[in-house]
Amino acid sequence: MCRSIKTLRPPALPEEATEDEIRAAALQYVRKVSGFRAPAAHNREAFDRAVAEIAASTARLLDGIEVRGGARQPA
Repeated sequence: MCRSIKTLRPPALPEEATEDEIRAAALQYVRKVSGFRAPAAHNREAFDRAVAEIAASTARLLDGIEVRGGARQPA
């Protein structure tokens, strides 16, 4: 998929992913899927909405997954 999206859960990251890291991953995903590095003005709202929705979904995913050994990702 997109090689610039990094793993955001331990042990890849020693601490909880930050909002900026989650947003950066969401932005890379939307760029890859849409084929636009930066959308035209008439597509900006849809592009930004997708980034926000994917970032929120990613945060929920990271909050809900269990890391090997039974440790739960901190909220």
